[in-house]
Amino acid sequence: MAEEMSHLNERGEVHMVDVGEKAITTREAVAEAEVIMSETLVESFFDGDLPKGDAAAVSRVAGIMAAKKTAELIPLCHPLPLNGIEVTLEPTGKGIRVLARVSTDGRTGVEMEALTAVSVSALTIYDMVKGMERHVEISSIRLLKKSGGRSGSWERT
Repeated sequence: MAEEMSHLNERGEVHMVDVGEKAITTREAVAEAEVIMSETLVESFFDGDLPKGDAAAVSRVAGIMAAKKTAELIPLCHPLPLNGIEVTLEPTGKGIRVLARVSTDGRTGVEMEALTAVSVSALTIYDMVKGMERHVEISSIRLLKKSGGRSGSWERT
């Protein structure tokens, strides 16, 4: 079993994978999360009409900051120089869709950075609206697509 898991060494101990021999390639990942809430609250959110202020701007910045700190939060993630981080928010019929696109030129992918960005952005939205509505829910945190590296491109169907 230890041979199959890249984060275990030959003795079965957890370690950080050595990516030093991997080629530097342009890598990108896109992730999403959904924050479910009433249509009225979604309107207030995008109108900037919340008691805590501009929740959209705060949640986008929180997502960007989170992507930059992923290696500090996820124990076996490599710290990466990120080329770009874009966090976007869009209304859906049942809440707010959070999207993060993260890119780097590196030896390992940015999936965890994109997932961390949408997670923290969604948590920030929750924090900004929780006083107005108690049944707000975060769901569907997932990777949508990735590109670059040895395994190439992948997209959720």
